[in-house]
Amino acid sequence: MNNVTSTRPQRRRGKPKGRHPHNRLSAAFVRSAPAGRHCDGNGLYLYVKKTGTRSWIQRLVVRGRKREIGLGSVVLVSLAEAREQALANRKLARAGGDPVAEKRRYLGVPTFAEAAVRVIEQKRGGWRSAKTPRLWTRSLEMYAFGRLGKLPVSEITSADVLETLAPIWHARPKVARSVRLRIRAVLEWAVAMDWRKDNPCDRLLPVLGPQHDVVTHRKALPHGEVSAAIAKVRAAKPGKVDTLAFEFLVLTAARGGEVRGAVWSEIDQGAGVWTIPASRTKTAKEHRVPLSGRALEVLDGARQLGDGSSPIVFVNERGKPLTRKRPGRLLLSCGISAVPHGFRSSFRDWAAEKTDHPREVVEAALAHVVQNKVEAAYMRTDLFERRRRLMEDWAEYLAG
Repeated sequence: MNNVTSTRPQRRRGKPKGRHPHNRLSAAFVRSAPAGRHCDGNGLYLYVKKTGTRSWIQRLVVRGRKREIGLGSVVLVSLAEAREQALANRKLARAGGDPVAEKRRYLGVPTFAEAAVRVIEQKRGGWRSAKTPRLWTRSLEMYAFGRLGKLPVSEITSADVLETLAPIWHARPKVARSVRLRIRAVLEWAVAMDWRKDNPCDRLLPVLGPQHDVVTHRKALPHGEVSAAIAKVRAAKPGKVDTLAFEFLVLTAARGGEVRGAVWSEIDQGAGVWTIPASRTKTAKEHRVPLSGRALEVLDGARQLGDGSSPIVFVNERGKPLTRKRPGRLLLSCGISAVPHGFRSSFRDWAAEKTDHPREVVEAALAHVVQNKVEAAYMRTDLFERRRRLMEDWAEYLAG
């Protein structure tokens, strides 16, 4: 008896053999095609849903990634128009471009440069210094816009940011860190606006590697030479506003910007207190400074120099605050090898080496933030009276 075996037709797997389809579909077929995907060529497909809805899609490999691009409904896009767009997309992809990126750009996705402008404007109200927006703009123009500026924020990759930062990461470490944080802020805004799914800056630090920049401290004098420096400045420019401002800075151990921006309304000479508002301090917290007897004498000298019309304590010849560079130039002209901020370091060394004032009192005098969060939570006092004794001791030490 012969055995009869039935064979079922084998389903072909993989891509069809032979030539790639080209203009396979016709207008009549487009109108009557059954549900499914029907290839026309150049990656163009007619997609017919079970509901009868018909639309065009295109499959492409863009920069090594498979992409599926919607070209629109059959009602709005004819077969000829779909073929024309599919051919244009394929040519762009072969040249290294991205049709999706071009479409998004057309629809209004901002470039990195445009996004940076919007981010800076968004943050401007929260920045305390008017210089900060200019610093952001300048650093991004110098180091980021050349590579990233014209790219849509949706298309920036880790490689783009890496190539932006790599040339300066070890050559200019501090600048590179600032630029990275600013690029990250712009791309984080793009994530919040749903133009991106992730932030490529978050994956770069292990690739860029550790930085070995050398920390250089600002030039400061040994505390034993500060008194002589004050005498030298007095002799060079006796009674000048620059001299008074410099001595006041040393006596109060305050920051240069706080001294230059001091106004009479902040000072209670009767109580011997200078109250710097939170808007002018580095820590964004109000800071009370006890004024020694000599500091009050300096203020009297500054009041006599002015005509009483300016609210600023230390004003230049035009009635405006002293510029940031002016105190440094004064020290340079007197041959003093230190910068104004360095005298805070001199004060700190004196307090540690020559006094028994507690560390927390000295740190409070310098308006430093308590780093330990638990300690900061319980530290409710500013140790004002103890700081008053500290500042009087400092003035006596400088008087010699």
